[in-house]
Amino acid sequence: MKHKLLLLLSLLITTGLYAGNPDRQGEAGASELLMNPWARSAGLHSMTTANVFGVEAMRLNVAGLGRINKTDIYVSHALYLRGTNINKNAFGIAQRVGKNGAFGISLMALDLGDIPVTTTQQPEGTGATFSPSFFHLGLGYAHTFENKVSVGILVRAINESTQEISAFGIALDAGVQYVTGPKDNFKFGISLRNVGSPMRFQGQGLAVASPAPNSETSYRITLNQRAGTFELPSALNIGLAYDINFDEMNKLTVVGNFTSNSFSQDQFGGGIEYSLNNLFQVRGGYKYEFGSSNVEIASIYTGLCAGMSFNIPLSKENKSNTLGIDYAYRQTRLWDGTHNFSVRISL
Repeated sequence: MKHKLLLLLSLLITTGLYAGNPDRQGEAGASELLMNPWARSAGLHSMTTANVFGVEAMRLNVAGLGRINKTDIYVSHALYLRGTNINKNAFGIAQRVGKNGAFGISLMALDLGDIPVTTTQQPEGTGATFSPSFFHLGLGYAHTFENKVSVGILVRAINESTQEISAFGIALDAGVQYVTGPKDNFKFGISLRNVGSPMRFQGQGLAVASPAPNSETSYRITLNQRAGTFELPSALNIGLAYDINFDEMNKLTVVGNFTSNSFSQDQFGGGIEYSLNNLFQVRGGYKYEFGSSNVEIASIYTGLCAGMSFNIPLSKENKSNTLGIDYAYRQTRLWDGTHNFSVRISL
């Protein structure tokens, strides 16, 4: 009864905090908060709200952070929108604390390469380059009640900058997962992501030299422009997962997920994952976005996704100690898709 009340309370809190409508599409900034660098969950279009666990849970549903044995270490690299020369790099570590708690830290950075500097006088480029910096640092904690209900909260620092301007913000994530069934094979999850204060760019790059107004002498003054604020792309995820255990070696997991976005169209989809003795997994899914027929407002990610994982045991005595290698591909409306590669160690 206790864990059912906790689940109901978490649902009411997260549902009450969310608000938004598709008429605000395109008004949010920091869209990299919606990117998923982890290959295992990316292979299902990030629709694993109900059953994600470990380090990658800090990106989708922090409640799953606590569902690890002891230690989870994850390193990931992604070729984002193949053809744009944009890369994503991420690192995370999760550690169990006490009997029912877990603490985690995750880092993600975008590598946009070197961009030529252009001016009105030299539109073809000055010969100089600059490289924007997009960096996230997340600190999360999750607690599991009676191995049935997990709740978690995460604080994420966001930094976007170039050499002359920068913006900083703080976002909060919260989530809950519920597990039930004869073999814990039914899972339900809900997460509220990217809730925070507006961000604003500041810095020397917003200063403009201009002639002094209403002056008989010729001199110039520096005017500091104030950039407008922008909101964070908050989202509410609701997911289900069901495990079909054919025998001790073969398992099929079916997932479904609905995402309600504050500043874009809502999305829903589903997928399946087949596991062979927990040594090999193959997965695939499909995501649909409301209004995706309108190419002017459709998300870059709609359609198919696929991925696979290899788990190599590190100990004969403890099969939960593994080295994992993950790959995922996600179809994109433009460019040549996104490829994710990850290496993880579970102890």
